[in-house]
Amino acid sequence: MKLQLATGNQHKIAEVSAILNHQLDIDLVGFGDEPVENGITFYENALIKARHGFEATGIPTIADDSGIAVEVMGGSPGILSARWSGEKDDEKNRNLLLAQMSDMDQRSASFICSIAMVDEFGELGFTGVWSGSLARESSGEQGFGYDPIFIPEGFSQTAAELPPEVKNSLSHRFLALTQLAEYLKRPQ
Repeated sequence: MKLQLATGNQHKIAEVSAILNHQLDIDLVGFGDEPVENGITFYENALIKARHGFEATGIPTIADDSGIAVEVMGGSPGILSARWSGEKDDEKNRNLLLAQMSDMDQRSASFICSIAMVDEFGELGFTGVWSGSLARESSGEQGFGYDPIFIPEGFSQTAAELPPEVKNSLSHRFLALTQLAEYLKRPQ
């Protein structure tokens, strides 16, 4: 099965491929022409990208929108995670969030991922939530985005310190993609 992932983010393409290829026989290709994401939820932004990719190529397209939601910040950065510092710069975004949370003892946070799929049969959505907390400083070289400051529930190290195969079997993206894979496995 050929499936298109609407993203130009090579880290995300590699991660999605690794997760899906353990569950399906799939040929995943990237589609980097991303439209403006002006939705107000993760799902709306994922759907905007998936619609754009499918309309441009006719290939069944999936897209994700994901980010970190900090409980004491009312769910922020949320859909603004990728540009929280005003720039699309992972390190600046992490440093700003850590600075904003520096005096906070309550550090509960969740990674949220919504996957949208658009094909000739319609539109579908799947969401995964990975609970944990914010570290006090960045640690780890694996992963990307907020991984170096996110400590998954049940762990003492950050997501960026986990081996990729462990992270890819627990993460918010894994949870959403597993729902997608289960849907794709069903007889059509």
